[in-house]
Amino acid sequence: MRILVTGAAGFIGAHTAKALLARGDDVIGIDNFNPYYDLALKRARLDELKNNARFEFQSVDLTEKESFSDLYKRAKPDRIIHLAAQPGVRYSLENPQAYIDANITGFLNVLECARDHGTEHLVYASSSSVYGAHANMPYSVHHSVDHAVSLYAATKKSNELMAHTYAHLFRIPCTGLRFFTVYGPWGRPDMAPFIFTRKIIAGEEIQLFNHGQHSRDFTYVDDIVEGVIRVTDRIATENPEWDPAHPDPATSNAPYRVYNIGSNNPTPLLRFIDVLENTLGIEAKRTLLPMQPGDVEHTYADVDDLIRDVGYQPTTKIEDGVAAFVRWYKDYYNHTDIAHNLN
Repeated sequence: MRILVTGAAGFIGAHTAKALLARGDDVIGIDNFNPYYDLALKRARLDELKNNARFEFQSVDLTEKESFSDLYKRAKPDRIIHLAAQPGVRYSLENPQAYIDANITGFLNVLECARDHGTEHLVYASSSSVYGAHANMPYSVHHSVDHAVSLYAATKKSNELMAHTYAHLFRIPCTGLRFFTVYGPWGRPDMAPFIFTRKIIAGEEIQLFNHGQHSRDFTYVDDIVEGVIRVTDRIATENPEWDPAHPDPATSNAPYRVYNIGSNNPTPLLRFIDVLENTLGIEAKRTLLPMQPGDVEHTYADVDDLIRDVGYQPTTKIEDGVAAFVRWYKDYYNHTDIAHNLN
């Protein structure tokens, strides 16, 4: 197939493009090189892909509708894996407009192209953040998610509503994936595994909010990518048993699906740090701080629907995933005892 991957220079996007190429798909990757974090890292991810003759990359900003539409017409992708977004819960408190532009306007332009060109299947990134103040664990796609606690989460919930609208009105098959704390090689510098590794190596203090009493459904990137591709291959369909009197949020009488994609095995943050310390052979200096605005205490993914529908089965243990990340980190930055400025 010809598959368009947005956010192809991003963490999950680059891994997904690589896996699609490995199985023989043609991939059109786009990215706008948002300077939210280290652009050299994004370019290095792309360098891993550019030697493949089936990979084409274009620098395109999804908020520029005409440029994206022109690319779409020329590329004629069969399916879209939409991973481009403005990420980060904390940054959404500082720069809310960036989230409206990238996550709302950008997604609208993706939906419009899918509408105009009869795309077979649109798979897009949502987030575990949509569960917000919800405390019923594990998080289930059959629960309502109406109490966001960050603008980032609100934009991701908006994406799900927008996708459903287009699936209903224009019969565009749409599947949303709620990602749970993805980590691994080529990870994002703004996420905890990367920050902790850099600071522990440098001998700096790591900040543990909520006094370290968080837990996260840490999910290794290879497990995530396998799930993304399995979902892309299974085009969303109507649920013939959907009852408007008792509506199921995860399905519809339109060709629409939402899934959690996580490890189904939450890890206490302090346990994650213990594993990281053991892997690095360095003890962390810890500073305990109160909960931050927009944060949630725990995440825990119910992935039963994804297992049932596409055979998804995460297999990477936290010890193995952390070891793989640390090996990549040391190799990429070519050091074991100094911290680099990643800004």
